[in-house]
Amino acid sequence: SANLRCKSGDSRDPHVSPIVASPLALAMSCFGASGLAVLLSLVLTASPALGLTSHVEPTFDEAAAKDRPVSRVVALLRDMLKQLEEEADKDEEVYDKLACWCETSDKEKTQSISDADARITELSGKIEEMTAKSASLAVQIKNHEKEVVESQEALQKATALREKQTAEFKAEEKDLLESISALKIAILVLSKHHSDSLMQMPRNHILTVAATLERGLIRHASLLKGVLTHSERRAAALFVQDPTDYFDAAPTFQQSYAPQSGEIFGILKQMKETFEENLSAAQKQELADQAEFVNLKTAKEEVIAAGQSQVKAKTSELADTDVKNAQSKADREDTKDTLSADKQFLMTLKEKCQMTDWEWEERQKTRKAEMAAVSKALEVLSGDDVRELFERTFNPVLLQRG
Repeated sequence: SANLRCKSGDSRDPHVSPIVASPLALAMSCFGASGLAVLLSLVLTASPALGLTSHVEPTFDEAAAKDRPVSRVVALLRDMLKQLEEEADKDEEVYDKLACWCETSDKEKTQSISDADARITELSGKIEEMTAKSASLAVQIKNHEKEVVESQEALQKATALREKQTAEFKAEEKDLLESISALKIAILVLSKHHSDSLMQMPRNHILTVAATLERGLIRHASLLKGVLTHSERRAAALFVQDPTDYFDAAPTFQQSYAPQSGEIFGILKQMKETFEENLSAAQKQELADQAEFVNLKTAKEEVIAAGQSQVKAKTSELADTDVKNAQSKADREDTKDTLSADKQFLMTLKEKCQMTDWEWEERQKTRKAEMAAVSKALEVLSGDDVRELFERTFNPVLLQRG
């Protein structure tokens, strides 16, 4: 379409004569005489249906008036104006859609950026929290493992000590039982001959009693310490040294200092009672030690089981925390990438939309100028002065076709 702009402003004085302000004067001011003539000439030469002859009919003909060159120019300008208006409507429709898209995209991306910033802040907080939690769980697991190891070692030591104590008790118990049994026999042997003459006691019986006494004195010396008096120990030593001479019918020099047989009998009974008391005390102590060990073992096993359970639970929790922490870190990196892309998109969007607005405004200005020029031309060409000017300026004979 023709780009028609009216460059001169309306700076006329309001009192200027009507002739200067006529439509013809306006046409001349907009196009100039030569410009108007060229425009009309182009319309006339481009129309094959002008039907001009070598003379002009002086009478008014309505049909002929419609075929006048000025009328055709007016029709052409009206078509141009209509086309410009249609283009303006379509352009405005497209621009409205584009402007709506720009506005919507701007809001969406701005909100997306805000959400991403908030998400990154949230994830950073979670990462910091889970990192601290992971470190704490690792320390807790290490402490529980240390407690389990210490409890296991303590239980192993207690078990080894208990086994040693049990073995010592069983050996002591066996020894005491054997000594008590031998003493019972010796006492029984002496008791049978205590009322009669001891000289009638068989030699092997005397030797058995002496051997029992000697073995008891040697094997359980610590138990008998403080139990037997000095005289009892001396009598026992003399009897063990020569048991047969101790009960000889014909007294010797040694026998004159020997204790009575009842003293040996009393020594054996006292030894038996001492061994029985010690056996009973040892058995009671063994029962107490065993009960204490069972309690200790139960407590340690409970501590070990609880510690192992804690290690298992904390290890599982640590693994879950580390997985979530890794996911949060990956999510944060993805969110940062998305945020960067959204910021770049929004920056590009603003630039393009600003350029679109500027181009739209420029097109609006250009189109308004074109429409104003066409409208002004229509206003001018529709006046009677133009037809008179045309009749004076253009000779139809010159345009007659051969």
